[in-house]
Amino acid sequence: MPVYAGEFDTVLVVDFGAQYAQLIARRVREARVYSKIVPHKVTAADIVAEQPAGIILSGGPKSVHVEGSPRLDPAIFDLGIPILGICYGAQLIAHQLGGEVARTGKGEYGRTTLEMAGSSSLLGPVVPFTQEVWMSHFDSIATLPEGFTSPASTAEAPVAILESPARRIYGVQYHPEVAHTPRGQALIEHFLHALCDARPNWTMTSIIETQIEAVRAQVGGERVICGLSGGVDSAVAAALVHHAVGAQLTCVYVDTGLMREGESDQVVDTFQRHQGIDLLHVDAADRFFQRLAGILDPEEKRKAIGEQFIREFEHAAAGLQDAGFLVQGTLYPDVIESGTSEAARIKSHHNVGGLPDDMEFELIEPLRLLFKDEVRKVGEELGLPDEIVWRQPFPGPGLGVRIIGEVTPERVAILRHADAIVREEVERAGLEREIWQAFAVLPDIRSVGVMGDERTYAYPIIVRAVTSDDAMTADWARLPYDLLERFSSRIINEVEGVNRVVYDITSKPPGTIEWE
Repeated sequence: MPVYAGEFDTVLVVDFGAQYAQLIARRVREARVYSKIVPHKVTAADIVAEQPAGIILSGGPKSVHVEGSPRLDPAIFDLGIPILGICYGAQLIAHQLGGEVARTGKGEYGRTTLEMAGSSSLLGPVVPFTQEVWMSHFDSIATLPEGFTSPASTAEAPVAILESPARRIYGVQYHPEVAHTPRGQALIEHFLHALCDARPNWTMTSIIETQIEAVRAQVGGERVICGLSGGVDSAVAAALVHHAVGAQLTCVYVDTGLMREGESDQVVDTFQRHQGIDLLHVDAADRFFQRLAGILDPEEKRKAIGEQFIREFEHAAAGLQDAGFLVQGTLYPDVIESGTSEAARIKSHHNVGGLPDDMEFELIEPLRLLFKDEVRKVGEELGLPDEIVWRQPFPGPGLGVRIIGEVTPERVAILRHADAIVREEVERAGLEREIWQAFAVLPDIRSVGVMGDERTYAYPIIVRAVTSDDAMTADWARLPYDLLERFSSRIINEVEGVNRVVYDITSKPPGTIEWE
């Protein structure tokens, strides 16, 4: 159902590739305006149906001169809706409206000085003569379309900004959405509020109020079931639905035996005792270990965990035959990525598994249009404890995907202990909110070591820590040396069966955040 239709002004972000569109959409929401990402094949009729306050054309990895490079339906330019093109989007405006994009052979990459030649409707009334911007382009706009002016340039981009206030069309060659452009957010906000007249009413309080009304209208008086994973997304989704329907909600928590240290107790304590939510706690650890016995292949392991989860959920749900709705913690990045088979394959380890077709529930997905940072803010507004709201992302199959090779109770115990040390030391260092994920991995190898006067033959532990905004891309965290030393010292001394600690310095891409 249309979750936010009519409640908030919408700005459409047209996706021309790479990761630009998601970042732009996040920046729009930071300006308290609702954003929605649409594909570049969107038509003028599609746009009219959405009734947006504005349109932003994202950057992209291709040149407008490359055969098959994406184009925009030309009728969109004649709708009278304010348009802002960024990088490739700006070049596309020039190219499609009669200007010229030249293949100069002199690109600009990184920090660049922008010089103003006059006033700018896009930037607003008070703008410094020079400012730093972040460039990433090879081609340049050489000739403006008729009716456009250019109030700014850089050393290699004679048209760094183009604008036609009469047509309400604007473009910038640089990237205002990145943190390396200091005045970039001010540009985006001026476009949204002054040129699009978009209302700044996208707040967590308004989202909660709107969703509560939507859930009540969808559910009526029927019972609702929610599968709690222990993660942030399902926790916030459950809390939001509980605010809407109260005792009509029953949560099912399947304890797979693959959770982090103390996590199961915390889930039960938070939702059953503090939130007052009806909770079924299914202790299924023994059955999961039996199902995983002898399985070494990563994909088979995930499939086994997913199938067992479904069986456990089915069994628990059998006693709730009057439930007609199922809550899922789907987020906006999941919705965006679900359109490609490659994205689905890469993310296969994140989700425990889909429910079978013969389980006839109508889905409730109250978070499906939110980014992760917005979900955390909603969780705080709903009164969930920091331990839940700021919990680091955790894959649906749990520690099972952080153990290379066979998953056994003994190996899970080793990894759980090491992982607890990693998370404890990160928190002690005050870095838990700066790091997207920090965790331990147990590989299926052993190495020789020396402890005391004896040689050992034991497991290494791999420590993985990354920084990210939304897990689409990630960089390995530059942790202090003394923190790495504490990881090593404590894990080797406190975790039986471990004699070596290594640190993973692979970014995403080319690697993934998880190991399996």
